[in-house]
Amino acid sequence: MNELEFYEKVKNWEFSMINYTKECLTDWDLYKLLELNANKDSILLDLGTGGGEKVIRYFPDCKEILATDFSKEMINTARENLRKSGRKNIEFRQMDNLNMNTPNNYFDIVVARHTCTDAQQIYNTLKTGGKLLLRGVDKLDCWSLKMIFGKGQAFDDTKPISLVDYENIIKAGFKHVELVPIHVREYYKTKDDLLALLLKTPILVDFSEIEDNIIIDNDILDKYIKENTTEKGILLIRRYYGITAIK
Repeated sequence: MNELEFYEKVKNWEFSMINYTKECLTDWDLYKLLELNANKDSILLDLGTGGGEKVIRYFPDCKEILATDFSKEMINTARENLRKSGRKNIEFRQMDNLNMNTPNNYFDIVVARHTCTDAQQIYNTLKTGGKLLLRGVDKLDCWSLKMIFGKGQAFDDTKPISLVDYENIIKAGFKHVELVPIHVREYYKTKDDLLALLLKTPILVDFSEIEDNIIIDNDILDKYIKENTTEKGILLIRRYYGITAIK
């Protein structure tokens, strides 16, 4: 299963059925930053929008929002979610982030969430003075879980994706580039809740290897749960990163 096939199968990023709580240990909030930087005249681009849940729920009212994803099924889900929401200033479109077809010097803010990006193409599509807000999943995300399984997203990467993104954004010509590690603790109520997350996300998937199915070894998962169960639930340590930059 390649990356596109995985996301076509998932179809959405709706996690409301999973029972968990989280503690954010880092004061870096993508949506608060977006609210601070956008106004009613802003034109926004969201890359890696998935099923559009976050855009519809958290993006501010402004002049125009284009939200894209390379998965056709994700975009179909996003359009249906949009229809139900009644919001009028959002357009969902299928697009490959590495082959962007957006106009140059057009957007005031580009948001990229948990997705691959091309820093130079983002730079080109932003207006002068426009801002990039990027949130990603880093190599050490769920690291103890990946260690016990011996595989997972970015498991064999020699350089953290946060550093790769940071360097590429600087090389593209952005100014005032800031990289912030984001630390989060998540607590899952039951094994089924944790398993639902692992089957819906690529935490234990390595897209450099061809896998026909996502297989979770039950004995290994039980071992992880035994070692990481707390009074708050089954602990999963998340490692994200945030980047802000100005064209």
